[in-house]
Amino acid sequence: MRSLFQRKQISDPAEGSPAGGLKRVMGTSDLVLLSIGAVIGAGIFSTLGTAAAGEVLPTGEVVRYGAGPALVLSFLLLGAVCALAALCYAELASMIPQAGSAYAYSYATLGELIAWIIGWDLILEYAVGNVAVAIAWSGYFNSLLSPFVQLPGWLTHGYYNVHASSDPALRALLDTAPRLAGIPVLLNLPAFFIVMIITGLLVVGVKESTRVNNAMVVVKLLVLALFVGVGAAHIRPENYTPFAPNGFTGIHQAAAIVFFAYIGFDAISTAAEETKDPQRTMPRGILLGLGICTLIYVIVGAVATGLIPYQQLQAADPLARAFDVAGLTQFSWIIALGAVVSMSAVLLVFQYGQPRIFYAMARDGLLPPWAARIHPRFRTPHVTTMITGVLVALGALVADDAATYDLTNIGTLSAFMMVCLGVPVLRLKDPHRPRPFRVPFVWPVSIGGALACLFVMKGLPVHAWERFGIWLVIGLVIYFAYGYRHSVLRRGAAPVDLGGPHG
Repeated sequence: MRSLFQRKQISDPAEGSPAGGLKRVMGTSDLVLLSIGAVIGAGIFSTLGTAAAGEVLPTGEVVRYGAGPALVLSFLLLGAVCALAALCYAELASMIPQAGSAYAYSYATLGELIAWIIGWDLILEYAVGNVAVAIAWSGYFNSLLSPFVQLPGWLTHGYYNVHASSDPALRALLDTAPRLAGIPVLLNLPAFFIVMIITGLLVVGVKESTRVNNAMVVVKLLVLALFVGVGAAHIRPENYTPFAPNGFTGIHQAAAIVFFAYIGFDAISTAAEETKDPQRTMPRGILLGLGICTLIYVIVGAVATGLIPYQQLQAADPLARAFDVAGLTQFSWIIALGAVVSMSAVLLVFQYGQPRIFYAMARDGLLPPWAARIHPRFRTPHVTTMITGVLVALGALVADDAATYDLTNIGTLSAFMMVCLGVPVLRLKDPHRPRPFRVPFVWPVSIGGALACLFVMKGLPVHAWERFGIWLVIGLVIYFAYGYRHSVLRRGAAPVDLGGPHG
């Protein structure tokens, strides 16, 4: 039993990446833009509407209460929670500049079994989360095309998304869509194709991908500036009353779903082995990115809920809808364009992060060796990048986005909680190790961060906890069937071959 919690030795960060490993090409500005690319996307362009207005099933059952105009408090609450976790991430990232993010940190602090569970949770964050983002991207893409081309509904909505919808027009597709073997054919083709395009880009190389991401970040910030500038001039103060229609319950439950918008800074830490001078740039990138994104969220949320009554934000494209309802239709097309670009950046960052989790786990022997292979020319984990891309694309064809948001959030929050707990554990077990960045007031910050993450998790629906439990059981079965027996740490073997230029 004790071997299940055996910790991986932390290598000296000064040693850099091994020969044939990943290329160190990213600086602080790249990391901040990577953070903005991941954080500002589906959360502000899609889940904002559900967080403000709430969610009700076709049966009339309330899934979650909305925050109303108090949505800005949900953003501030999450900003504070994530700031605590970000400080812990910054300390561990500066000490353990390795691919794998929270997985690598947990392996070095809490042991192999916890590391496996966190790695398994991170699959929810990136792969399952990207399914939701791809579906949201498709919604805005269809809005963008609608003035010129109307795509058939059965080719732009997945089966489970239609089945879970309370919109009568959308549910009508169950009867009107073509059938195959008696089953309605409902496929979200735009979501499928954007994931495959992003996957191809990531196989080519990291530096090429960050250039594309940086360009998309500039576009999304310009569009959000347009939304704030034009929308602020048309705010109606009466829309802020009542400010918190469902009290703190609404603020709490809104925070639980819109938390999806804050998980981007975790993606930064997966880039540790591809970052120049990670001891300095990782903490800066994580904290700067989080601070900038929180400020943007609060401002956009305040404008959106002041522009129209919060109940009318319940839509697949809430920001574009806000302009439409407010009579600013000449700008709604630009907002849709910005959302398409924005969520393309999110897809890029999430698809970037997931293969690197697989890469780190396979390198430790917990997954098969092929998952640690690096392309001899592009120096990217091409095998896991392609496999992840195909699975995410297939999921986006049929999945329900609301369910995937909840599953992503609970998996990510559990990983954040473990990172917060890992900092004080490592302070006790290895107090003399150099810490280029140290968490101030370590015990209140780390324990408070873990409890805050658990508090946000409590705001998620019961079905999210049930599915999360099933996910963990599946992960433990895989670990004991393969990872436990092939662990490099337990067998005392050399790390898995990374597939260098001659591998």
